[in-house]
Amino acid sequence: MKHSKRYTELHNKIETGVEFELDEAITRIKGLANAKFDETVEISLNLGVDPRHADQMIRSTVSLPHGIGKVVRVLVLCKEDRVQEALDAGADYAGLDEYVDKIKGGWMEIDSCLATPDVMPQVGKIGRILGPRGLMPNPKTGTITRDITASVKEIKAGRLAFRVDKFGIMHIPVGKASFEQDKLKDNIKEFLITIQRLRPSAAKGQYFKRITLASTMGPGVRVSRVSAMTAIR
Repeated sequence: MKHSKRYTELHNKIETGVEFELDEAITRIKGLANAKFDETVEISLNLGVDPRHADQMIRSTVSLPHGIGKVVRVLVLCKEDRVQEALDAGADYAGLDEYVDKIKGGWMEIDSCLATPDVMPQVGKIGRILGPRGLMPNPKTGTITRDITASVKEIKAGRLAFRVDKFGIMHIPVGKASFEQDKLKDNIKEFLITIQRLRPSAAKGQYFKRITLASTMGPGVRVSRVSAMTAIR
């Protein structure tokens, strides 16, 4: 894979194979994020789980204390009598048949999708479209809900859904490079605490195998597992 001159120069500033204390890793990521826009900072985890076994699948949500610095576009799939409730709560779009047809036609200008339980038969018709994009409403992620107002407000405030992939890896955004150091650290800690709490009893051996931070246009920075675990105690 060929990288740009800018990326190569940034990569050369990171010692290969070196793990940094969490605070130092955040400082380096902020320093490496020199693109012409406010880059997103993302955390990636390699976990000691085998998602092929149902009892080792990790899937849930986390509410980051400082959000991710991004406007989240929310679609609520519901019956007509609850559309105004969804819009009043802050949803960007709300309805059912109109949006099912739009999604079938290729429309996907959303970041999160909620649905009420009574419309799931219709939502199931677009499951093959929403599923691969991580947008399919699911009770495990709180996106199938009767309480539209609370769910919309939580997502707008920074609640994120996540799941481990087939290789035991997961990643989510934890803020913007412009965030203050402490705010990025708070968000990272909240995510790590959530993942620690969700550790499957069937997972044996080392749980956190690798922790990496990266910005949108920058190289990854390895985080010391010891320092990360110390930070969340």
